[in-house]
Amino acid sequence: MILVAGPYRSGTGDDPAKLAANVRAMNEAALALHRAGHLPVTGEALALPLLETAGSTGPDDPLFAELFHPVAERLLDRCDAVLRIGGPSEGADRMVARARAQGKEIYTEIADLTGVPAEAGR
Repeated sequence: MILVAGPYRSGTGDDPAKLAANVRAMNEAALALHRAGHLPVTGEALALPLLETAGSTGPDDPLFAELFHPVAERLLDRCDAVLRIGGPSEGADRMVARARAQGKEIYTEIADLTGVPAEAGR
């Protein structure tokens, strides 16, 4: 099971279209991992529906702080590795540091896990 970690809010100004684009990038990487025989997961896939159900009003509310990163951290604890994608992201870098501290494998190139360059999946 591989956690795909990338930017969610970084560089978006919390613009919903940019947030969605970041989620899509993680999902595209996850799809490539799945097709290569891995079980990919993202914290966003679990946290965002919980935030909606809890009534979160956006990334700056207390529910976001309660759920978003803690869900990803609990998920990471059950993963075997992390694939770090995208640009700068404090949250994704925290996931990598946590994974490294747990002795998990860290990948920065999707081709290292799939044998297929990232561009080929698009």
